[in-house]
Amino acid sequence: MGFRSGGRRRSDGAGANAAAADGRFVVITGLSGSGKSQAIRALEDLGYFCVDNLPTMLIPTLARLSQQQGSELPKVAIVVDVREGAFLQRFPRVWREVARIPGLRPSLIFLDATHATLVRRFSETRRPHPLAYNRPVTEGIAEERKRLDKIRKMADEIIDTSSLTVHELRSRFMSLARVQSKRTPLIVTLLSFGFKHGVPLDADLVFDVRFLPNPHFVPELKPLTGKDRRVVRFMEQHETTGQFVGKLTDMLRFLVPQYVNEGKAYLTIAIGCTGGRHRSVMLAETLRPALRGLQGVRVRVRHRDIQAD
Repeated sequence: MGFRSGGRRRSDGAGANAAAADGRFVVITGLSGSGKSQAIRALEDLGYFCVDNLPTMLIPTLARLSQQQGSELPKVAIVVDVREGAFLQRFPRVWREVARIPGLRPSLIFLDATHATLVRRFSETRRPHPLAYNRPVTEGIAEERKRLDKIRKMADEIIDTSSLTVHELRSRFMSLARVQSKRTPLIVTLLSFGFKHGVPLDADLVFDVRFLPNPHFVPELKPLTGKDRRVVRFMEQHETTGQFVGKLTDMLRFLVPQYVNEGKAYLTIAIGCTGGRHRSVMLAETLRPALRGLQGVRVRVRHRDIQAD
């Protein structure tokens, strides 16, 4: 079991007005090649006023303009990244200033991807990396990841785009924006995955269920997934499965309200088996109703590798 400390929602004490404005001022950052352009286009289609590569020092000005009575900028989305030379030094201080603006409650979203994915994307587009004009793109990616680590830790949500197509990323962001525009709950994502395809970069909590009985080795169950009732019955026959589900449910029903109290905006609970098709899928689906009844929580389920080989 692994833990990663994610970003959390900041509270400025502005009460109902802050809640009403939640999700209407979004700042997107992250690694070059991680999909920031596709993300901001999705928000633009949802009616956001979008600015790509806005100078960091102008972010508070735009934020305050969006808060003015009768503003023509009710929803704003900004992309900022290492293309601006002073971004890395200025952004933490600027973001703290923005977070203190009464009623704003901004969202900071960080897009990430694996090293191999980013190398492939730069190779396909034949564009130079902004930190590697005169050297291999792999060196630029490694340097950028190191430089952005502090800002990554500040994010309200980290999205791993490695396995997402352009259309899937667009759909994900449009769904995210719709939820943000009307939500106050903690968004809990139960994410199933296969360890052989890599641990999700955006996971806050990671649980390894490879010790459970594996339907993959039962010929009639192998082509099915953890959503199939026959797979569920197979796993429920084993006492270990029930014991683990009970203990994990108790743990999460204790932990999740603590994150709600801390003001965290998003929590990704990743559950992994070997391939991501059977055990992890079954566990994620089983946990969904157990967490859905928690106050101040909205639960969603994603199966990252359910269609993988």
